[in-house]
Amino acid sequence: MHQTTHRADIGVFGGSGFYSFVAKTEEVKINTPYGPPSDSVSIGEIDGVKVAFIPRHGRGHTLPPHKVNYRANLWAMHALGVSRIISPCACGSLQPHIKPGDFVVSDQFVDRTSGRADTFFDGPSVAHISSADPYCPELRQLTAQVIRESGIVVHEGGTIVVIQGPRFSTRSESHWFTKMGWDTINMTQYPEVVLAQELGICIVNIALVTDFDCGLVGNVPEVTATEVIATFNRNAENLRRIMQPLLTRIPRERTRCRCAQKVAEAVIS
Repeated sequence: MHQTTHRADIGVFGGSGFYSFVAKTEEVKINTPYGPPSDSVSIGEIDGVKVAFIPRHGRGHTLPPHKVNYRANLWAMHALGVSRIISPCACGSLQPHIKPGDFVVSDQFVDRTSGRADTFFDGPSVAHISSADPYCPELRQLTAQVIRESGIVVHEGGTIVVIQGPRFSTRSESHWFTKMGWDTINMTQYPEVVLAQELGICIVNIALVTDFDCGLVGNVPEVTATEVIATFNRNAENLRRIMQPLLTRIPRERTRCRCAQKVAEAVIS
C-alpha cells in the first residue's frame, strides 16, 4: 500500500460544477498502485471534521466517465484513512414524479457499463462482495433527513442505472429504462460504489436531477450537455448548503451498518 502521512475522516467525490466547498484546503498528491487519481486531493476541515475532496472528472472536466480511474480514486481515499464517502452526481430522471432540481438518495444501481476496471480483487486474492444493498443504510437515512430539513425535495431511495457514456441514451434505451421502473440515469456511480464496498468504506449517493431523460413518456426534448450543466450549477448551490450539516452530523463511530464487515465475509480463503 502506498503510504501518506495525511489523514481525513470523510471523502467527497464531486461531479461537474462542484469542485470546491471547503475554504483553506491543502492540495495533496497521492500515488496509488492503480496509477494517479483524477486530480490532487484537497483536504480541509469543517467544524473539526477532516474532509478529503477529489474532483471525479478532474478540474476542468478533462476526464470522460469511462476514463475516470475509479480504482485510484477509491484507493487514495482509503490511504487517507477515509471511512465514509459522500458521492454526489448529476443524473437524468426516468420517472415523471422525479423532477429537475430534486435530489434522490439512491439505494440501488443497475450497471450498464462495459470494460471498466471494477474490482481490487484481480487475483491471487479472490473476494465476492455482496452488492445486494450497495449504499450504506445509516448514511442514506441521515442524508435524506438533512436534505429534507433544508427544504429541498428529496426522494429517499431510488434505482440509478449507470450507462457507459460519454453519449446520452437513445429514446428507445431511455424508454426501456423507464419501463423497467428505474428512477434515474448517470454515468459514474459504477464502479465507484462497488470499489468503496471492497475497501470497507461506507458510501452514499446524492443524485442531483438535471433533466427528464429523452425516453420519458410525454413531450420531452432531447437532453443537451449545456442543459445538464446549467441545471446542475443551480443544484450545486443547494448541495453546498447541505454539506456542512451533513458532514458534522455523521457519527465518528460506525455502529449501525455492516459496511466494514463486508470485505471479510467476501474473501475466498
